[in-house]
Amino acid sequence: MTFTFHPASPADLETLVALRIAALRESLERVGRFTPERARARFIESFRPEHTRLIRVGEALAGCVAFGPREPGWEIEHFYLDPAFQGAGLGGAVMAALLAEVDSAGREVRLTVLRDSPANRFYARFGFEETGREGVDIFYRRVALT
Repeated sequence: MTFTFHPASPADLETLVALRIAALRESLERVGRFTPERARARFIESFRPEHTRLIRVGEALAGCVAFGPREPGWEIEHFYLDPAFQGAGLGGAVMAALLAEVDSAGREVRLTVLRDSPANRFYARFGFEETGREGVDIFYRRVALT
């Protein structure tokens, strides 16, 4: 699926909170952690617009991803796709683009996923390896492919 990245701004906050809730609600409910207030607060406390990219398919907002430096490498956060765009290969295309950037820089990348989320299988397909668990979170790391 063809997509483009666009920079996010602080003005995108409420739209991206709604996107997060739509994308994660089912997974958060599965681990007993969903409330709209908690989902909103979690996003707000870690929203870094300078590292957040909007994912567009044509004119439609299909998702977002925060991708930026966090020592010792890079970090992927808030990778959400609108449910209407899930299951069509968009997530894989976005991930391939992000990993190409990381690999060209020779850096590792880290991310955190909810346990029992289908995203765990998705990240394993891209070479992420589990590095630990805490509460409902699973931590992953992928070394750069050179």
